[in-house]
Amino acid sequence: MATSLDLQEQEQLDALKAFWKQYGNLITWLLILALAAFAGWNGWNWWQRDQAYKAGAMFDELDRAVQAGDADRAGRIFGDLKERFPRTAFAQQGGLAAAKVQFEKAQADAAKASLTWVATSAGEDEYRTVARLRLAGLLLESKQFDEALKQLTEATAPGFESLVADRRGDVLMAQGKKDEARAAYQSAWTAMDDKLDYRRLVEAKLTSLAAAPKAATASAAASGAKP
Repeated sequence: MATSLDLQEQEQLDALKAFWKQYGNLITWLLILALAAFAGWNGWNWWQRDQAYKAGAMFDELDRAVQAGDADRAGRIFGDLKERFPRTAFAQQGGLAAAKVQFEKAQADAAKASLTWVATSAGEDEYRTVARLRLAGLLLESKQFDEALKQLTEATAPGFESLVADRRGDVLMAQGKKDEARAAYQSAWTAMDDKLDYRRLVEAKLTSLAAAPKAATASAAASGAKP
């Protein structure tokens, strides 16, 4: 009986040795890769947290410069932020904040450069669209109408359609294209939530073009009521 068990154990041991001889290296490499992937994942998470922490500290510094109205310092900090941490949300927010104070301090070219970076480099479509909307406003002021319209064409984040249409109307009005501007404003007014105060501004623009939306709606309703 003992001999039988010994033979059975020996056969199992020989089979295990044969299996390990055939597949041992593969199993070892798979374990190494799994452990390396796990270590890499932990390392990546740590690196992301570290990047976010450092970028957040720089953004706080930038925000203080913005609050103080120091456009030069805000621009320098944003330059460092986008160079060192370009993929963070802080860099995208920093570009918008820097552009705001740069514009307020009559640094239009610097503001355009900050917004252009966000418009072309931001990871989120919402940031890119906000940057393009603001950039279109600056281009409108400098009478770069075609470039402003191009920026608006590329401002495609969902939820911004009414603001894009309104800004397009402004550019078209500046070009003297009243019919096209009216259509753009009408599109903006229709798409905008009626609870927003900004909608009244769009309505005022339409009224100045003899296309007051409420009057038009009342006229249409009266026409429909006629027998």
